[in-house]
This record gives sequence, structure tokens and C-alpha cells, in this order.
Amino acid sequence: MDNERQEELLFALRTDTAPKSTQRRLFKVRSGVLPWIATLTPAELLIIRSHGFRPISAVSATCWMHYGFSWTKGHEQGWHTALTRLQEEARAAGANAVLDVKMRTIPLHVEESMDFTLVGTAVYVEGLPSGNEPVVATVPALEFVKLLEADVVPTGIAVGAHFEWFYDWRGTADERWTYVNTEADQLSRLWERVRRTAHSNLRTNARDQGNGVLAHVNFSQMFEGEEGERKRYLARHIVIATTVDARPGAQFPHEVSIVVDMHAGKTPLTGTSRHRQSYEMNDEEGGI
Repeated sequence: MDNERQEELLFALRTDTAPKSTQRRLFKVRSGVLPWIATLTPAELLIIRSHGFRPISAVSATCWMHYGFSWTKGHEQGWHTALTRLQEEARAAGANAVLDVKMRTIPLHVEESMDFTLVGTAVYVEGLPSGNEPVVATVPALEFVKLLEADVVPTGIAVGAHFEWFYDWRGTADERWTYVNTEADQLSRLWERVRRTAHSNLRTNARDQGNGVLAHVNFSQMFEGEEGERKRYLARHIVIATTVDARPGAQFPHEVSIVVDMHAGKTPLTGTSRHRQSYEMNDEEGGI
């Protein structure tokens, strides 16, 4: 039985489908044979049911990604692989949306690899078109309802990521000898290029899903190392957002705009809120 189960899981991974046992369980939940499970609070369940939402089942998806040529690009691939699997589970449950999606990583150092996990509640929303790819929203259920009331439909998750090396052969980035407050121009330009390129990649990734994004995860790192007698620097930046479409069904040829996903309290781009941040670092207040 264990061998059959393992073979079933491997087949599902190769074909990008939900395992047969998972499909059977979700069908039973969908048809009422099994009780449904949700990640939402009782208050959220009450609100969404009064707005034509029918909760079906809690769904989850995981991808453990091994990094090859790029740690940064590996994060983009890991999240999108998990997203595809989450949509497959939601589709098997008969849902057209997944709400309250939380992004999780496991802080284990295993051979240059990392886990990417998504957990949410699959629902059927009356009036929301059903397609091959259920809507996935990282906003909480109450925010999802408020956005729909404003004719803004959360449509999915977009990721922008970029990294760049800078080899300081001439020592121009080292300003310590001046003993005054001096900008390190080379590092400023490096950081600006990396962030702007990551944001550009976010727009490109989001363009097929809607006409705007609500940026809610902002992760940045810079490292200094030695290359012979000179320094070398690695800068990398990842920004994650919920994509939205302000006018469902319309086509938008214009550029996707980035809007900070504001909420009560501190900026959601940093911190450890369960909905807003999947990384352990960058827990200080700061803008995008």
C-alpha cells in the first residue's frame, strides 16, 4: 500500500495533477459526503456566506525547490509551482476561488534548497466566472469581499525577482578612507537596478492576470565578499503581490501599476503578519 501511495504521488508530480486520493477526498467534500474544513474564522465564514460564497475545503500545496544557477529565480519558480498545484486542488474541489491564502517557508538548511507552501480555503463564489484556473487571493476573506464590492477582483499571485553581481575591481565602492558621510555611488546604482528590474519583472508576470497588483511581500539582501584583492557584491530583491482586475472581463493593454497593499497599522511590505510576510527577515518598518 505504501508503494502504491508513493507511486501515486510521483505520478501526480510528473503530470501536475492532484493525487487520486486527494481528488476522491475533495469530491466527497464537494458532494457533502465529508464535512468541509476552512482556514477562516467564524466571523469571516458568516460574512462570506452572506455574500454568496460557499466554502468547500481547506487546500494546500507545496514545492521543495533545489536551487541551481540562481537562488533568487528559484524563489520565483518555487512559488509559481506551488501556486499551480494549489489551483489544481481547488479545481478538483469544484471551487472557482481560494481565499485567505497564506505563504509559508520552512527555515531548514537542506542542500541549497527551500520549501514553498501555500494554504487557503477553496470556495465557490456566485457570479464569479469558473475557469480552468481558480482565482487565488492572498488577501484575507474580509478584504476579498470588500474588494469585490468595489468591483475589484483579486485574480492571483505575481512574483518579481532579480539579482545582480558587482565586481569592484577598482575599489570604487569602498569609501571608508574619506572618514566623512559619503554615498557609495556604485552600490546605490546597483541596488536601484536590482529593485527596478524586480518590479519590472513583477509587472510582466502580472500582466496576463489583471491590471494592477497589491504588493505585500518585499524581501531584499546584499552580500559582500572577496574576489582576489577586491570586493564583490551580490544584491537580490523579491517582491510578491496579489494581482487584481478592476473591471472583470475587460482587456487592459496599458502598463500594470503597483499599489502598496495598505492595511491598518504598519506597512504590509515588512513584518511578520501571517498573511503578509513569508520570510523571516526584513521585519523592520520600511517602504518598498
